[in-house]
Amino acid sequence: MAVRHVIIIGPPGSGKGTQAMRVADKLDLKHLSTGDLLREAVSEGTELGKKAEEYMKAGLLVPDEIMLGLIREQLDVLEGGGWMLDGFPRTLPQAETLAELLAGKDLAIDMVLLIDVESEEIVGRLTSRRVCGDCKAVYNLSMLPDGDESVCEKCGGKLVTRPDDREETVRRRLKVYEEQTAPVLDFYRKLRGVTEVTGSGDIDEITAEIIRGRR
Repeated sequence: MAVRHVIIIGPPGSGKGTQAMRVADKLDLKHLSTGDLLREAVSEGTELGKKAEEYMKAGLLVPDEIMLGLIREQLDVLEGGGWMLDGFPRTLPQAETLAELLAGKDLAIDMVLLIDVESEEIVGRLTSRRVCGDCKAVYNLSMLPDGDESVCEKCGGKLVTRPDDREETVRRRLKVYEEQTAPVLDFYRKLRGVTEVTGSGDIDEITAEIIRGRR
């Protein structure tokens, strides 16, 4: 049976978002990025978007029920079409609630995909990332002869380190990810199994490996 409903999980800096878009395109699935859905809802001023914006302006996490509402809306629109869910669930309660939602729609997860990368490699990746302060182009120090003092090749703007890419912040984000995600992975391993793919190496090869293991 073809894979139609996929959840993709991975630590920050693993390349999860890139692989989600590539694999969804190759398998003709709708890429449901909860971050994108949230931004779209806020931009369009939907009822859920207005509620989410209140929390975001206050610097608070958007509650699970709002995020689940965004996902429910998308599933209703897709009417049985294939999808890849990227960014949700992040915690065990979210996974359990999502399972209830899908069961109510007579849907089942065909594949839970984990993009795994060693923590030290992720720290190296993210702390080496630089962003143009003007046009927001993204670079890696390995691409730049002058390191932090280099300028953007596209617009000449100064390259800076994002706060989220500082080492102490990266390590904190990874710790939170590990604490939150371990129970989620255990939940899916017991429920239907998890397909693990290394996120290290050539992007095309990683995509090909995912496609090969989709059944």
